[in-house]
Amino acid sequence: MRWGCHLPRASWSPGLRRVLQPADERIPFLIHWSWPLKGERPLGSPRAFIRHNGSSVGNGPSSGRHGQLFRGIAASEALQRHRHNLAEWFSRLPREERQFGPTFALDTVHVDPVIRESTPDELLRPLAELALEHQPPSAGLPPLALSQLFDPDACGRRVQTVVLYGTVGTGKSTLVRKMVLDWCYGRLPAFELLIPFSCEDLSSLGPAPASLCQLVAQRYTPLKEILPLMAAAGSRLLFVLHGLEHLNLNFSLASTGLCSDPEKPEAPAAIIINLLRKYMLPEASILVTTRPSAIGRIPSKYVGRYGEICGFSDTNLQKLYFQLRLNQPDCGPGAGGVSVTPAQRDHLVQMLTRNLEGHHQIAAACFLPSYCWLVCATLHFLHAPTPAGQTLTSIYTSFLRLNFSGEMLDSTDPSKLSLMAYAARTMGKLAYEGVSSRKTYFSEEDVRGCLEAGVQTEEEFQLLHVFRRDALRFFLAPCVEPGHTGTFVFTVPAMQEYLAALYIVLGLRKTTLQRVGKEVAEFVGRVGEDVSLVLGIVAKLLPLRALPLLFNLLKVVPRVFGRVVGKSREAVAQAMVLEMFREEDYYNDDVLDQMGASILGVEGPRRHPDEPPDDEVFELFPMFMGGLLSAHNRAVLAQLGCPIKTLDALENAQAIKKKLGKLGRQVLPPSELLDHLFFHYEFQNQRFSAEVLGSLRQLNLAGVRMTPLKCTVVATVLGSGRHALDEVNLASCQLDPAGLRTLMPVFLRARKLGLQLNSLGPEACRDLRDLLLHDQCQVTTLRLSNNPLMAAGVALLLEGLAGNTSLKHLSLLHTGLGDEGLELLAAQLDRNQQLQELNVAYNGAGDTAALALAKAAWKHPSLELLHLYFNELSSECRQALRDLGSAAEGGARVVVSLTEGTAVSEYWSVILGEVQRNLNSWDRGRVRRHLELLLRDLEDNRGATLNPWRKAQLLRVEGEVRALLEQLGGPGS
Repeated sequence: MRWGCHLPRASWSPGLRRVLQPADERIPFLIHWSWPLKGERPLGSPRAFIRHNGSSVGNGPSSGRHGQLFRGIAASEALQRHRHNLAEWFSRLPREERQFGPTFALDTVHVDPVIRESTPDELLRPLAELALEHQPPSAGLPPLALSQLFDPDACGRRVQTVVLYGTVGTGKSTLVRKMVLDWCYGRLPAFELLIPFSCEDLSSLGPAPASLCQLVAQRYTPLKEILPLMAAAGSRLLFVLHGLEHLNLNFSLASTGLCSDPEKPEAPAAIIINLLRKYMLPEASILVTTRPSAIGRIPSKYVGRYGEICGFSDTNLQKLYFQLRLNQPDCGPGAGGVSVTPAQRDHLVQMLTRNLEGHHQIAAACFLPSYCWLVCATLHFLHAPTPAGQTLTSIYTSFLRLNFSGEMLDSTDPSKLSLMAYAARTMGKLAYEGVSSRKTYFSEEDVRGCLEAGVQTEEEFQLLHVFRRDALRFFLAPCVEPGHTGTFVFTVPAMQEYLAALYIVLGLRKTTLQRVGKEVAEFVGRVGEDVSLVLGIVAKLLPLRALPLLFNLLKVVPRVFGRVVGKSREAVAQAMVLEMFREEDYYNDDVLDQMGASILGVEGPRRHPDEPPDDEVFELFPMFMGGLLSAHNRAVLAQLGCPIKTLDALENAQAIKKKLGKLGRQVLPPSELLDHLFFHYEFQNQRFSAEVLGSLRQLNLAGVRMTPLKCTVVATVLGSGRHALDEVNLASCQLDPAGLRTLMPVFLRARKLGLQLNSLGPEACRDLRDLLLHDQCQVTTLRLSNNPLMAAGVALLLEGLAGNTSLKHLSLLHTGLGDEGLELLAAQLDRNQQLQELNVAYNGAGDTAALALAKAAWKHPSLELLHLYFNELSSECRQALRDLGSAAEGGARVVVSLTEGTAVSEYWSVILGEVQRNLNSWDRGRVRRHLELLLRDLEDNRGATLNPWRKAQLLRVEGEVRALLEQLGGPGS
């Protein structure tokens, strides 16, 4: 995951408009339209589309104008209903798109990919062995806009048939959606009638005969009334044939005869062929979209123009896409009331824009609009409210479903192999070999070796050729980083780890012993029982009693093979666990921060600015492996032709659980512990997590930046557990009140809760009050030091203390209480009868407030210790506090200095320890002044005592204080 770069700032501003259209449900056929966006981007109302590099929006007539052909009232109404139905259907978005906000479908501005015109000569030119780089546009052929597709060609000839082609992920489906919606709203005045067909839908009909009129009437009921006018529409009738690769077309007359009658029943493929031949409805305009491998199915003499969809080859298009999508309003507050502000969204866009400008590898990946979608979805997952059940693995699985759902590698091949299954076998092998050998750069030999492994027959070579042309660029991109010229990388770094995990869980990684042993075991298992039975009967007649025993031993072979497979699974689980918990010098952040930095870049310089680290880190690989074993992702993968057997998933889970169980006895660093919890979040199996994490007693995430997503991860994984947590340490985690609310189920299980250094203000005390008042609260120690709680916050905490029975130790060190806060504590301290220790040191309180609190503490039935050092106390007040603490037995001890009389206080190490821990965050001048007073007090007491033991102790503490003063730049001696 190395996309990060430190770059200058840039800014963008959105401009969105909104139009709401009525709904209609009368389009029954469109359940066959393989529509869900194919991963590129959705379209809202065409009135929101901007004119940018090929938009079909023009100054045409409004949607109410239908030209001369459909002047009749009935025909006009039928056409209007047809427009309305198409607009309703093509405006619908899949569930994966609705995560971006409730107004996303209406207010999103579409960005057209670049379309360049190509010639038949270019299409006939043989491709390079690994055709990954996009070819630059030919000289004299400028990019095409959608509105220019049917313009006359260079020779002035009328163009009737246009073929748009592009690899997986370039935006073919979205362009069709865009064009249909533009026509629905009158933005394509050149066409009076538009009829879209999904070739996947037509291929599902098989050879069953049906006429063109029947196909249209079955799918577009309102057009029944104007079917007789189709022939008269001429070039103002536009057929859109989306996904031609799904149809097996044979243009030879011997295979497909001529037919010019739209009402004559023929096979759907024959109707499409005769439309393309211009033998049926010869004046009609036709737009075809297809993958590159299927271009040759239409003879070039029937095509007026070829257009290659080149994606976002201009980084300005990428920036515009990110700006418009990431500036969508959220669906509403997520868990704990989390929401993303406009300023935060703008900051994300600015950081991503800076990374695009200076880091060319991410720009190369976002050449494909579908990967722009993946980048936005990942950022939305990391920074916006997370929908229930959404995981990083589910985002990548949904991304592949949007691009590969229903896609066969080659519709003409009898095997009907899923394109995704082929990619998992070939690209997954390359990805896993990279993870196991710890590399992300691949030579041409590496790529060819994985693609051609096991390819022997002509049919297999044909499938490989189709995959190279249609999908290889989707997964691999040429590396543009200095020093790695001529190598290839996975288009998105995390995709390598996802495909490697998929390769493992699908059981595609097999050793030679496993491949041969499985076949032998299955054969022996089939015949062994039958042979043993026959020989058992024969042995009763002949002296062959040893033979049945021999063949009974053959039954053991399948079990022995099962043991071998089990050992292999354990080895994979061991490698996965080691990868997840490797301690690295360079990438020592948690995996979520690593992923965010890889997309947005980093604010400061790298540790090694001249070169990347030698040892690659693949901490997402185990996360994806666990996520792919979840029931939801297995169901989606089954739709893609990559089923994971339930038994295999259970055996993999058992092997992983066995290895992860040992971690319960280890103390993990905070970032590694969060990675462990994130693995369980991806797995989405509460029973599995409860068994593995049953021995976890300390949750130490100190120093981890707790984003809303991380809070959700921790709460989801640990919130439902039953055993208590001895300590939850969330010091210096940048927590906010929303994070506290999200983590409340975890806090209810904690006995010691540390929330120091989190900038929690008075509003956070409302949530802490609710925690203390909860009937399941078992917190005995609450540390809130170095948070600006102020007196208003303490007032709320006192409400919680009044109804709490578990809290015994409360630290309010350096929380800005002042005199008002200490007076509130003094007045209401008796409302709690269980508190044993209260720390209000370094709060700027004066003599009066400190004495009042000390007197209230002395009267308190359970309070044993009160910390008041580093407050603004006079020497007389400090002496009065010492006298109060020693006035009678049973009262609370008051700690105000490093000494008690002429002796060293037993709490001197506690005081100096707090100073040492907070030396960088406290006011250095103020701390220096307090330390100088303590030093003077130590010197005075050392001069006042004759006890040599006490003098030695005082000298030792003086040395510690002087050392701290030297760190602060003050006089140490």
